[in-house]
Amino acid sequence: MGYKQCMKHIAAFGLALFFAFSGLAQTSPKPEQTTRILFLLDASRSMYSRMDDDTRVNVAKKLLSRMVDSLKQLSEVEVALRVYGHQYPVERQVCTDTKLEVAFGKDNHNDIKEAITGIRPRGTTLIAYSLQEAAYDFPRTPNSRNIIILITDGIEECDGDPCAVSQALQKQGIILKPFIIGIGLQEDFKAQFDCVGKYFEANTEEAFENVLEVVVSQALNNTTCQINLLDKFNKPTETDVNISFYDAKTKEFLQNVVHTLNEKGVPDTIYLDPAHNYDILVHTIPPVRKNNVEILPGKHTTIDIPAPQGSLGLEVAGLTGYPRLNALILDPKTQQIIHVQEFNTVEPLIIGTYDLEILTLPRIRYEGVEIKQSKKTTLKIFQPGKLNLVTRSDYVGDIYRVKGGDYEWVCNLDINGKNTVLVLQPGSYALVARMKKEKNIINSKDQTFEIESGKVTNITL
Repeated sequence: MGYKQCMKHIAAFGLALFFAFSGLAQTSPKPEQTTRILFLLDASRSMYSRMDDDTRVNVAKKLLSRMVDSLKQLSEVEVALRVYGHQYPVERQVCTDTKLEVAFGKDNHNDIKEAITGIRPRGTTLIAYSLQEAAYDFPRTPNSRNIIILITDGIEECDGDPCAVSQALQKQGIILKPFIIGIGLQEDFKAQFDCVGKYFEANTEEAFENVLEVVVSQALNNTTCQINLLDKFNKPTETDVNISFYDAKTKEFLQNVVHTLNEKGVPDTIYLDPAHNYDILVHTIPPVRKNNVEILPGKHTTIDIPAPQGSLGLEVAGLTGYPRLNALILDPKTQQIIHVQEFNTVEPLIIGTYDLEILTLPRIRYEGVEIKQSKKTTLKIFQPGKLNLVTRSDYVGDIYRVKGGDYEWVCNLDINGKNTVLVLQPGSYALVARMKKEKNIINSKDQTFEIESGKVTNITL
């Protein structure tokens, strides 16, 4: 089967699926979404050039009218028509010669066909300005897909920059990436449209018809893909993690899914809109990203993202004594906090080494804790003891850890005439305190004591 026949079959199949089963939208995260397609037609004088046995403009008018007619049955699709280069002769080089001939609306298909019939090419090619003005053609309503299909036989002939305009509109979220159908363009002109949108070539009437159907099919349909979360051995075994999708241009959030493996043990299929390029955020700990992912319309796209994981278990021997004990999981290079994990839990982590700071009194630090693929790394700390300070007076002071005669600060004390209980790790300590009403520094108290796991040490002040 030749390329043209293949394209025609793909397009026909895609459109048939959409027209017969518009329920495909039910698999989309936004089932009530409206798709708006603005046809932007070149009517510069060069459109009188020949295409097969007719002119380019006549072929374009005929095929575009036919396509508009076929879209009439889709209630969730709205169409509009903007034309450029048709109001002033080319000799005047009017670089604002663009007009919205028929605005978006319900049941406007006959109006568009009538407007198409009356088009007569006259002027120059002004793509950038036409794209700029097209931004105002789309109603400002939520939950809509705004798509431009540009049909042209030439490149920019005014001072505008179609690439800059297109990218700005995409970044602002006004439109998705435009489709461009190039009619009879020279080979060296095609590259100039790569930055504007998705380019399709049509040099014959048959190719034009096939491409137009393919483009509209892509504009209407979601396509399938799977996210392979790869382990250390590049196998798609990682799963059960949330994944967020963002528009790569606008950074707008699009949808969330919770990754799963299907009954065959392979990543389950999801539907994505091929009109977007995606930034994909996988909410592992720490998160991993893959940016500017292009979805291939009409094909099942496989997206590989390395996300190898092991797990970290944190345990306290015996009864914890802590109402809630957490550990800070730190990046060993930057010391930034990656995650806060509660004790007596197990959580998945991306494989690698981490530093941990455990929020006991005093704090405990571990460095270079290694997380291995599909393995559980367990850290277990001693059961704490308790210090019970018995007093009826107000005191101010500190607790110190005593190591080899050195005092290492642990915490401040501010006691207001009530018994105070502190949960401390086993070890040797010193209490340095002074009654608040005492004004003589000599009345400070310095008392050493021991804390044992699971036991209470009482000190009367």
